[in-house]
Amino acid sequence: MQYSEGSLGRVFVLRIDHGEDMIESLQMFLKQKNIESCAALFLGALRDGRAVTGPKLPVVPPTPNFEAYDSAWEVFGMATIYPSVEGPKLHIHSAMGRGRQSIMGCIRDKASVYLIVEAVLFEICGLGAERVWDEKMQLYLLSLKSSIDTRLI
Repeated sequence: MQYSEGSLGRVFVLRIDHGEDMIESLQMFLKQKNIESCAALFLGALRDGRAVTGPKLPVVPPTPNFEAYDSAWEVFGMATIYPSVEGPKLHIHSAMGRGRQSIMGCIRDKASVYLIVEAVLFEICGLGAERVWDEKMQLYLLSLKSSIDTRLI
């Protein structure tokens, strides 16, 4: 296990409006406010996007199983954001529902807002955290630049 300790910085409340892309809006806001690390909670409704709902098979590296969603889906979820060589990298997980259908997974690529999404971002300062490409997993994984607590392993 790795860990890094930080402290709570700024807190932002965002309103992302109908037709905007939630992922693109978050990325632009992070760059504009120079936010390196944060956690986000969000709720509202999305349409026209894709989510990874697990691997097709439990192998390494995984082949993601994508599920598309269109029309209008209620959504709530959370994200963690850490720096990478490509800029802020979002890892967004959510649950979405429409009628009796539901999807739970990792939102990827795009997420068009239907009506509104409200988000609360909690900046985390002083972390030694970043997302680094892991060749074996074929994913950007969280890497913490701190001690490894062997007592917990």
